[in-house]
Amino acid sequence: MVYQHGDHHHIPDEYRVHKPGAWLPADHRIVQHWLGHHVKHVDKVGEQELIPVLKEFEDLIENNTRIRMYFCSMWDEVPRKPPYNTDVTGQSQIRDYKHMLQVLNHIFGRAPEWTAAAAGVGLVGVPLAAMFDYASATPSGHAAFLDPDVNRMLKKILNEWGKYLTSPESASVLGDHSAGWFGEVSCKDLMEVANAAASTSYKFEEMYECDPSAPQRGYKSWDDFFTRRFVPQARPVASPEDHLVVANACESKPYALSHDVRLRDKFWIKGQPYSVLDMLAHDPLSEHFAGGTVYQAFLSPLSYHRWHAPVSGTIKRAFVQDGTYFSVPLFPVEDASDELSGDRTGRTREYEILQKGITVSQGYLTALATRAIIYIEAEAKEIGLMVFIGVGMDEVSSCEITVKEGQRVEKGDELGTFHFGGSTHCLIFNKDVGKKLKGFPKVGREENVPVRARLCAVEE
Repeated sequence: MVYQHGDHHHIPDEYRVHKPGAWLPADHRIVQHWLGHHVKHVDKVGEQELIPVLKEFEDLIENNTRIRMYFCSMWDEVPRKPPYNTDVTGQSQIRDYKHMLQVLNHIFGRAPEWTAAAAGVGLVGVPLAAMFDYASATPSGHAAFLDPDVNRMLKKILNEWGKYLTSPESASVLGDHSAGWFGEVSCKDLMEVANAAASTSYKFEEMYECDPSAPQRGYKSWDDFFTRRFVPQARPVASPEDHLVVANACESKPYALSHDVRLRDKFWIKGQPYSVLDMLAHDPLSEHFAGGTVYQAFLSPLSYHRWHAPVSGTIKRAFVQDGTYFSVPLFPVEDASDELSGDRTGRTREYEILQKGITVSQGYLTALATRAIIYIEAEAKEIGLMVFIGVGMDEVSSCEITVKEGQRVEKGDELGTFHFGGSTHCLIFNKDVGKKLKGFPKVGREENVPVRARLCAVEE
Protein backbone atom coordinates (compact mmCIF):
# COMPACT_ATOMS: atom_id res chain seq x y z
CA MET A 1 0.00 0.00 0.00
CA VAL A 2 1.27 3.46 -0.92
CA TYR A 3 0.45 6.15 1.61
CA GLN A 4 0.03 9.63 0.21
CA HIS A 5 -0.68 11.56 3.39
CA GLY A 6 0.57 9.70 6.44
CA ASP A 7 -2.75 7.85 6.52
CA HIS A 8 -1.22 4.53 7.54
CA HIS A 9 -2.77 4.82 10.99
CA HIS A 10 -6.25 3.40 11.68
CA ILE A 11 -8.99 5.65 10.30
CA PRO A 12 -12.54 5.01 11.57
CA ASP A 13 -15.02 4.54 8.74
CA GLU A 14 -16.93 7.71 9.59
CA TYR A 15 -13.78 9.78 9.05
CA ARG A 16 -12.34 7.99 6.02
CA VAL A 17 -13.00 9.79 2.75
CA HIS A 18 -12.03 8.08 -0.50
CA LYS A 19 -10.05 10.70 -2.44
CA PRO A 20 -8.96 9.14 -5.76
CA GLY A 21 -6.81 12.15 -6.63
CA ALA A 22 -5.10 12.08 -3.21
CA TRP A 23 -4.95 15.87 -2.98
CA LEU A 24 -6.41 15.85 0.53
CA PRO A 25 -5.88 13.27 3.31
CA ALA A 26 -8.12 10.22 3.45
CA ASP A 27 -8.64 10.96 7.16
CA HIS A 28 -10.99 13.93 7.13
CA ARG A 29 -10.05 14.76 10.73
CA ILE A 30 -6.67 15.95 9.43
CA VAL A 31 -8.36 18.49 7.15
CA GLN A 32 -10.66 19.61 9.96
CA HIS A 33 -7.73 19.88 12.37
CA TRP A 34 -5.64 21.86 9.89
CA LEU A 35 -8.44 24.27 9.00
CA GLY A 36 -9.59 24.49 12.62
CA HIS A 37 -6.07 25.51 13.69
CA HIS A 38 -6.09 28.44 11.28
CA VAL A 39 -9.68 29.40 12.09
CA LYS A 40 -8.85 29.41 15.81
CA HIS A 41 -5.89 31.73 15.21
CA VAL A 42 -7.97 34.10 13.08
CA ASP A 43 -10.76 34.17 15.67
CA LYS A 44 -8.28 34.81 18.46
CA VAL A 45 -6.43 37.75 16.86
CA GLY A 46 -9.56 39.31 15.40
CA GLU A 47 -10.05 41.09 12.11
CA GLN A 48 -6.82 42.10 10.40
CA GLU A 49 -6.11 44.39 7.46
CA LEU A 50 -6.30 42.37 4.26
CA ILE A 51 -3.33 42.18 1.91
CA PRO A 52 -4.02 44.22 -1.28
CA VAL A 53 -5.06 41.33 -3.52
CA LEU A 54 -7.57 40.05 -0.94
CA LYS A 55 -8.90 43.59 -0.41
CA GLU A 56 -9.49 43.64 -4.17
CA PHE A 57 -11.34 40.32 -3.85
CA GLU A 58 -13.48 41.77 -1.06
CA ASP A 59 -14.32 44.78 -3.23
CA LEU A 60 -15.32 42.48 -6.10
CA ILE A 61 -17.69 40.53 -3.84
CA GLU A 62 -19.26 43.58 -2.24
CA ASN A 63 -19.61 45.68 -5.40
CA ASN A 64 -20.99 42.99 -7.71
CA THR A 65 -24.52 41.91 -6.82
CA ARG A 66 -24.26 38.55 -8.57
CA ILE A 67 -20.97 37.59 -6.94
CA ARG A 68 -22.08 38.81 -3.51
CA MET A 69 -25.12 36.55 -3.77
CA TYR A 70 -22.88 33.55 -4.59
CA PHE A 71 -20.42 34.12 -1.77
CA CYS A 72 -23.11 34.84 0.82
CA SER A 73 -25.15 31.79 -0.14
CA MET A 74 -22.45 29.13 -0.61
CA TRP A 75 -21.55 29.01 3.07
CA ASP A 76 -25.23 28.94 4.08
CA GLU A 77 -25.81 25.97 1.76
CA VAL A 78 -23.19 23.77 3.46
CA PRO A 79 -25.24 21.40 5.72
CA ARG A 80 -25.20 22.31 9.42
CA LYS A 81 -24.50 18.77 10.64
CA PRO A 82 -21.57 16.36 10.89
CA PRO A 83 -19.16 15.95 9.24
CA TYR A 84 -19.34 19.48 7.82
CA ASN A 85 -19.41 21.30 11.16
CA THR A 86 -17.00 20.86 14.07
CA ASP A 87 -18.77 22.43 17.04
CA VAL A 88 -22.03 21.83 18.91
CA THR A 89 -23.64 24.99 17.53
CA GLY A 90 -23.75 23.45 14.07
CA GLN A 91 -21.55 26.11 12.47
CA SER A 92 -19.25 25.29 9.58
CA GLN A 93 -15.59 26.08 10.07
CA ILE A 94 -15.70 28.91 7.53
CA ARG A 95 -18.77 30.95 8.46
CA ASP A 96 -19.10 33.54 5.67
CA TYR A 97 -17.09 35.36 3.01
CA LYS A 98 -15.67 37.87 5.49
CA HIS A 99 -14.38 34.99 7.60
CA MET A 100 -13.06 33.28 4.44
CA LEU A 101 -11.04 36.37 3.53
CA GLN A 102 -9.53 36.61 7.01
CA VAL A 103 -8.50 32.93 6.95
CA LEU A 104 -7.01 33.39 3.46
CA ASN A 105 -5.15 36.45 4.76
CA HIS A 106 -3.54 34.28 7.43
CA ILE A 107 -2.77 31.31 5.15
CA PHE A 108 -1.10 33.41 2.48
CA GLY A 109 1.91 33.98 4.70
CA ARG A 110 2.58 30.25 4.91
CA ALA A 111 3.67 27.43 2.60
CA PRO A 112 1.92 24.01 2.57
CA GLU A 113 3.04 21.97 5.56
CA TRP A 114 2.44 18.68 7.30
CA THR A 115 -0.14 18.64 10.08
CA ALA A 116 0.37 16.85 13.40
CA ALA A 117 -3.15 15.98 14.53
CA ALA A 118 -4.48 13.80 17.31
CA ALA A 119 -5.58 11.24 14.75
CA GLY A 120 -2.19 11.03 13.11
CA VAL A 121 -0.09 12.96 10.63
CA GLY A 122 -0.99 14.15 7.18
CA LEU A 123 -0.48 16.70 4.49
CA VAL A 124 -2.84 19.45 3.46
CA GLY A 125 -0.86 20.17 0.32
CA VAL A 126 -3.60 22.21 -1.32
CA PRO A 127 -4.88 24.51 1.47
CA LEU A 128 -7.37 26.47 -0.63
CA ALA A 129 -8.91 23.20 -1.78
CA ALA A 130 -9.35 22.31 1.89
CA MET A 131 -11.09 25.63 2.51
CA PHE A 132 -13.46 25.28 -0.45
CA ASP A 133 -13.93 21.49 -0.18
CA TYR A 134 -17.63 21.71 0.77
CA ALA A 135 -18.64 25.14 -0.49
CA SER A 136 -17.53 24.49 -4.08
CA ALA A 137 -20.06 21.64 -4.39
CA THR A 138 -23.07 23.70 -3.29
CA PRO A 139 -25.32 25.25 -5.95
CA SER A 140 -24.04 28.76 -5.23
CA GLY A 141 -20.45 27.57 -5.01
CA HIS A 142 -20.83 25.81 -8.35
CA ALA A 143 -22.03 29.05 -9.95
CA ALA A 144 -19.35 31.14 -8.24
CA PHE A 145 -16.39 29.02 -9.31
CA LEU A 146 -17.61 28.97 -12.92
CA ASP A 147 -17.97 32.75 -12.99
CA PRO A 148 -15.37 34.41 -15.31
CA ASP A 149 -14.98 37.45 -13.04
CA VAL A 150 -14.39 35.22 -10.01
CA ASN A 151 -11.83 33.14 -11.88
CA ARG A 152 -9.93 36.21 -13.06
CA MET A 153 -9.75 37.31 -9.43
CA LEU A 154 -8.69 33.84 -8.26
CA LYS A 155 -5.90 33.89 -10.83
CA LYS A 156 -4.59 37.14 -9.34
CA ILE A 157 -4.83 35.72 -5.82
CA LEU A 158 -3.07 32.47 -6.68
CA ASN A 159 -0.34 34.25 -8.59
CA GLU A 160 0.27 36.45 -5.56
CA TRP A 161 0.51 33.39 -3.33
CA GLY A 162 2.81 31.87 -5.93
CA LYS A 163 5.21 34.78 -5.47
CA TYR A 164 5.45 33.92 -1.78
CA LEU A 165 6.02 30.22 -2.57
CA THR A 166 9.06 31.17 -4.66
CA SER A 167 10.52 33.28 -1.84
CA PRO A 168 13.24 32.11 0.61
CA GLU A 169 10.74 32.54 3.47
CA SER A 170 8.60 29.72 2.08
CA ALA A 171 11.47 27.26 2.59
CA SER A 172 10.76 27.26 6.34
CA VAL A 173 8.52 24.20 5.84
CA LEU A 174 11.39 22.18 4.35
CA GLY A 175 12.92 21.20 7.69
CA ASP A 176 12.91 17.93 9.61
CA HIS A 177 10.43 19.19 12.24
CA SER A 178 6.96 17.67 12.62
CA ALA A 179 5.41 20.10 10.12
CA GLY A 180 8.37 19.87 7.74
CA TRP A 181 8.67 17.99 4.47
CA PHE A 182 11.82 16.23 5.66
CA GLY A 183 10.31 15.07 8.95
CA GLU A 184 10.24 11.35 9.75
CA VAL A 185 6.71 10.58 8.50
CA SER A 186 6.59 13.08 5.65
CA CYS A 187 9.91 11.99 4.16
CA LYS A 188 8.95 8.33 4.60
CA ASP A 189 5.70 8.85 2.68
CA LEU A 190 7.41 10.96 0.04
CA MET A 191 9.94 8.23 -0.69
CA GLU A 192 7.41 5.41 -0.42
CA VAL A 193 5.36 7.02 -3.19
CA ALA A 194 8.45 7.55 -5.38
CA ASN A 195 9.96 4.11 -4.80
CA ALA A 196 6.70 2.19 -5.20
CA ALA A 197 6.41 3.33 -8.82
CA ALA A 198 9.43 1.30 -9.97
CA SER A 199 9.92 -1.04 -6.97
CA THR A 200 13.13 0.68 -5.92
CA SER A 201 14.60 1.59 -2.52
CA TYR A 202 16.32 4.90 -3.22
CA LYS A 203 17.02 7.47 -0.53
CA PHE A 204 15.85 11.02 -1.21
CA GLU A 205 19.28 12.21 -2.36
CA GLU A 206 19.56 9.18 -4.67
CA MET A 207 16.17 9.87 -6.24
CA TYR A 208 16.18 13.68 -6.51
CA GLU A 209 18.75 16.31 -7.38
CA CYS A 210 19.64 18.07 -4.12
CA ASP A 211 22.49 18.94 -1.71
CA PRO A 212 22.07 16.77 1.41
CA SER A 213 24.62 18.84 3.36
CA ALA A 214 22.91 22.20 2.73
CA PRO A 215 19.99 23.74 4.67
CA GLN A 216 16.66 22.49 3.28
CA ARG A 217 18.80 20.11 1.19
CA GLY A 218 19.69 23.00 -1.09
CA TYR A 219 16.15 24.01 -2.07
CA LYS A 220 15.78 27.78 -2.03
CA SER A 221 11.98 27.93 -1.72
CA TRP A 222 8.86 25.80 -1.46
CA ASP A 223 8.42 25.98 -5.24
CA ASP A 224 12.05 25.00 -5.82
CA PHE A 225 11.36 21.85 -3.79
CA PHE A 226 7.98 21.20 -5.40
CA THR A 227 9.45 21.31 -8.92
CA ARG A 228 12.52 19.24 -7.96
CA ARG A 229 14.10 17.08 -10.64
CA PHE A 230 14.80 13.37 -10.61
CA VAL A 231 18.36 12.13 -10.83
CA PRO A 232 18.32 11.01 -14.53
CA GLN A 233 19.26 7.39 -13.84
CA ALA A 234 16.37 7.06 -11.39
CA ARG A 235 13.91 7.39 -14.29
CA PRO A 236 15.48 5.99 -17.50
CA VAL A 237 13.73 6.54 -20.84
CA ALA A 238 11.83 3.52 -22.15
CA SER A 239 13.29 2.07 -25.38
CA PRO A 240 14.90 5.36 -26.51
CA GLU A 241 15.64 4.00 -30.01
CA ASP A 242 12.20 2.46 -30.58
CA HIS A 243 9.91 5.26 -31.76
CA LEU A 244 6.82 3.03 -31.59
CA VAL A 245 7.09 2.89 -27.78
CA VAL A 246 5.31 5.76 -26.02
CA ALA A 247 6.84 6.94 -22.73
CA ASN A 248 4.85 8.04 -19.69
CA ALA A 249 4.74 11.85 -19.65
CA CYS A 250 4.17 12.36 -15.91
CA GLU A 251 4.83 10.41 -12.69
CA SER A 252 1.17 9.57 -12.14
CA LYS A 253 -1.63 7.11 -11.40
CA PRO A 254 -3.84 5.97 -14.30
CA TYR A 255 -7.30 7.52 -14.05
CA ALA A 256 -9.07 6.70 -17.32
CA LEU A 257 -8.59 5.28 -20.81
CA SER A 258 -11.27 6.15 -23.36
CA HIS A 259 -11.51 5.19 -27.03
CA ASP A 260 -13.73 6.64 -29.76
CA VAL A 261 -14.08 9.97 -27.95
CA ARG A 262 -16.40 12.52 -29.50
CA LEU A 263 -15.30 15.87 -30.86
CA ARG A 264 -18.03 17.49 -28.72
CA ASP A 265 -19.74 15.92 -25.73
CA LYS A 266 -21.53 16.83 -22.48
CA PHE A 267 -18.51 16.68 -20.18
CA TRP A 268 -20.51 18.02 -17.20
CA ILE A 269 -22.90 15.05 -16.93
CA LYS A 270 -22.50 11.82 -15.00
CA GLY A 271 -19.60 9.83 -16.42
CA GLN A 272 -17.86 13.02 -17.60
CA PRO A 273 -17.29 11.97 -21.24
CA TYR A 274 -14.32 13.62 -22.90
CA SER A 275 -15.14 16.52 -25.22
CA VAL A 276 -12.09 16.96 -27.44
CA LEU A 277 -13.02 20.36 -28.88
CA ASP A 278 -13.44 21.79 -25.37
CA MET A 279 -10.32 20.07 -24.03
CA LEU A 280 -8.24 21.63 -26.82
CA ALA A 281 -9.79 25.09 -26.36
CA HIS A 282 -11.48 25.04 -29.80
CA ASP A 283 -8.11 24.90 -31.52
CA PRO A 284 -8.39 24.27 -35.30
CA LEU A 285 -6.33 21.07 -34.92
CA SER A 286 -8.98 19.59 -32.59
CA GLU A 287 -10.88 17.94 -35.43
CA HIS A 288 -7.88 15.72 -36.09
CA PHE A 289 -8.71 13.82 -32.86
CA ALA A 290 -12.42 13.12 -33.31
CA GLY A 291 -12.98 9.44 -32.52
CA GLY A 292 -9.52 9.21 -30.99
CA THR A 293 -8.14 7.84 -27.72
CA VAL A 294 -7.61 9.72 -24.44
CA TYR A 295 -5.39 8.44 -21.63
CA GLN A 296 -5.62 10.37 -18.34
CA ALA A 297 -3.59 10.05 -15.12
CA PHE A 298 -3.28 12.20 -11.99
CA LEU A 299 -0.50 13.48 -9.77
CA SER A 300 -0.77 13.93 -6.00
CA PRO A 301 1.12 16.63 -4.06
CA LEU A 302 3.77 14.01 -3.25
CA SER A 303 4.41 13.17 -6.89
CA TYR A 304 7.09 14.52 -9.24
CA HIS A 305 5.56 17.43 -11.16
CA ARG A 306 7.58 17.93 -14.33
CA TRP A 307 6.30 16.78 -17.74
CA HIS A 308 8.36 14.84 -20.29
CA ALA A 309 7.94 14.17 -23.99
CA PRO A 310 6.11 10.86 -24.59
CA VAL A 311 7.58 10.58 -28.12
CA SER A 312 10.41 12.00 -30.17
CA GLY A 313 9.27 14.65 -32.63
CA THR A 314 8.59 18.35 -33.21
CA ILE A 315 6.50 20.76 -31.14
CA LYS A 316 3.77 21.99 -33.50
CA ARG A 317 1.76 24.15 -31.08
CA ALA A 318 2.15 25.00 -27.38
CA PHE A 319 0.00 27.36 -25.32
CA VAL A 320 -1.66 27.79 -21.91
CA GLN A 321 -5.45 28.11 -21.84
CA ASP A 322 -6.84 30.03 -18.86
CA GLY A 323 -9.80 28.42 -17.14
CA THR A 324 -11.43 27.65 -13.80
CA TYR A 325 -9.63 26.93 -10.54
CA PHE A 326 -12.05 25.35 -8.04
CA SER A 327 -15.04 24.33 -10.16
CA VAL A 328 -16.55 20.87 -9.67
CA PRO A 329 -19.56 19.37 -11.49
CA LEU A 330 -22.89 19.67 -9.73
CA PHE A 331 -24.36 16.20 -10.20
CA PRO A 332 -27.87 15.30 -9.07
CA VAL A 333 -27.56 13.54 -5.70
CA GLU A 334 -28.68 10.18 -7.06
CA ASP A 335 -26.03 10.36 -9.81
CA ALA A 336 -23.30 11.27 -7.36
CA SER A 337 -24.08 8.39 -5.05
CA ASP A 338 -24.13 5.93 -7.96
CA GLU A 339 -20.52 6.77 -8.81
CA LEU A 340 -19.12 6.38 -5.31
CA SER A 341 -17.59 3.06 -4.35
CA GLY A 342 -17.66 1.18 -1.08
CA ASP A 343 -20.15 0.87 1.77
CA ARG A 344 -22.14 4.03 2.37
CA THR A 345 -24.09 2.80 5.41
CA GLY A 346 -24.94 5.64 7.76
CA ARG A 347 -23.92 8.43 5.40
CA THR A 348 -26.31 11.03 4.09
CA ARG A 349 -26.68 11.53 0.36
CA GLU A 350 -25.70 15.17 0.80
CA TYR A 351 -22.44 13.97 2.35
CA GLU A 352 -21.82 11.74 -0.65
CA ILE A 353 -22.19 14.49 -3.22
CA LEU A 354 -20.10 17.05 -1.33
CA GLN A 355 -17.33 14.58 -0.59
CA LYS A 356 -16.80 13.89 -4.29
CA GLY A 357 -15.24 17.28 -4.79
CA ILE A 358 -12.44 17.93 -7.23
CA THR A 359 -10.77 14.53 -6.82
CA VAL A 360 -13.32 12.69 -8.96
CA SER A 361 -14.05 15.57 -11.32
CA GLN A 362 -11.04 15.05 -13.51
CA GLY A 363 -12.83 14.39 -16.78
CA TYR A 364 -14.87 17.55 -16.26
CA LEU A 365 -11.76 19.58 -15.46
CA THR A 366 -10.01 18.67 -18.72
CA ALA A 367 -12.49 20.95 -20.51
CA LEU A 368 -12.63 23.82 -18.00
CA ALA A 369 -9.55 24.12 -15.80
CA THR A 370 -6.42 26.11 -16.64
CA ARG A 371 -4.30 23.83 -18.83
CA ALA A 372 -1.17 23.62 -20.96
CA ILE A 373 -1.76 22.20 -24.45
CA ILE A 374 1.20 20.88 -26.44
CA TYR A 375 0.87 19.30 -29.90
CA ILE A 376 3.74 17.01 -30.93
CA GLU A 377 4.28 15.69 -34.46
CA ALA A 378 5.86 12.33 -33.65
CA GLU A 379 8.88 11.17 -35.61
CA ALA A 380 7.13 7.84 -36.04
CA LYS A 381 4.55 8.22 -38.81
CA GLU A 382 2.63 5.39 -37.19
CA ILE A 383 1.83 7.83 -34.33
CA GLY A 384 1.72 11.15 -36.18
CA LEU A 385 0.24 14.19 -34.47
CA MET A 386 -0.59 13.71 -30.77
CA VAL A 387 -1.36 16.03 -27.84
CA PHE A 388 -0.17 16.39 -24.26
CA ILE A 389 -2.47 18.34 -21.90
CA GLY A 390 -1.28 19.35 -18.44
CA VAL A 391 -4.36 20.28 -16.40
CA GLY A 392 -3.85 22.60 -13.42
CA MET A 393 -6.15 21.84 -10.49
CA ASP A 394 -7.00 23.83 -7.37
CA GLU A 395 -3.93 25.84 -6.36
CA VAL A 396 -2.01 24.75 -9.46
CA SER A 397 -2.48 28.15 -11.06
CA SER A 398 0.70 27.96 -13.11
CA CYS A 399 1.29 25.49 -15.92
CA GLU A 400 4.74 26.39 -17.20
CA ILE A 401 5.66 25.27 -20.73
CA THR A 402 9.44 25.08 -21.26
CA VAL A 403 9.49 24.15 -24.98
CA LYS A 404 8.77 26.31 -28.03
CA GLU A 405 6.87 25.73 -31.26
CA GLY A 406 9.15 24.27 -33.90
CA GLN A 407 11.52 22.79 -31.31
CA ARG A 408 12.76 19.23 -31.76
CA VAL A 409 12.42 17.00 -28.69
CA GLU A 410 13.64 13.52 -27.92
CA LYS A 411 11.49 11.06 -26.03
CA GLY A 412 11.91 11.79 -22.31
CA ASP A 413 12.95 15.44 -22.72
CA GLU A 414 11.32 17.94 -20.39
CA LEU A 415 8.22 19.76 -21.72
CA GLY A 416 7.27 21.86 -18.67
CA THR A 417 6.07 21.69 -15.08
CA PHE A 418 3.17 22.24 -12.70
CA HIS A 419 3.52 24.55 -9.71
CA PHE A 420 2.01 24.44 -6.21
CA GLY A 421 -0.39 21.45 -5.88
CA GLY A 422 -2.18 18.42 -7.32
CA SER A 423 -2.78 18.04 -11.03
CA THR A 424 -3.75 15.71 -13.85
CA HIS A 425 -2.72 15.19 -17.46
CA CYS A 426 -3.96 13.63 -20.70
CA LEU A 427 -2.45 12.19 -23.86
CA ILE A 428 -4.66 12.26 -26.97
CA PHE A 429 -4.05 10.11 -30.06
CA ASN A 430 -5.93 10.17 -33.35
CA LYS A 431 -8.53 7.55 -34.22
CA ASP A 432 -6.33 5.31 -36.38
CA VAL A 433 -3.42 5.31 -33.91
CA GLY A 434 -5.60 4.74 -30.85
CA LYS A 435 -6.76 1.40 -32.21
CA LYS A 436 -3.15 0.20 -32.53
CA LEU A 437 -1.87 1.30 -29.10
CA LYS A 438 -1.51 -1.62 -26.69
CA GLY A 439 -0.22 -2.21 -23.19
CA PHE A 440 -1.63 0.77 -21.28
CA PRO A 441 -1.31 0.39 -17.47
CA LYS A 442 -4.37 -0.78 -15.59
CA VAL A 443 -6.68 2.01 -14.50
CA GLY A 444 -7.00 2.00 -10.72
CA ARG A 445 -3.53 0.68 -9.88
CA GLU A 446 -2.32 1.95 -6.50
CA GLU A 447 1.19 2.96 -7.50
CA ASN A 448 2.28 5.71 -9.87
CA VAL A 449 3.57 4.74 -13.30
CA PRO A 450 7.17 6.05 -13.45
CA VAL A 451 7.74 9.08 -15.64
CA ARG A 452 9.61 8.25 -18.88
CA ALA A 453 8.81 4.53 -18.41
CA ARG A 454 6.93 2.54 -21.08
CA LEU A 455 3.27 3.58 -21.24
CA CYS A 456 2.12 1.76 -24.38
CA ALA A 457 3.28 0.91 -27.89
CA VAL A 458 1.98 0.78 -31.44
CA GLU A 459 1.28 -2.80 -32.46
CA GLU A 460 0.20 -3.46 -36.04
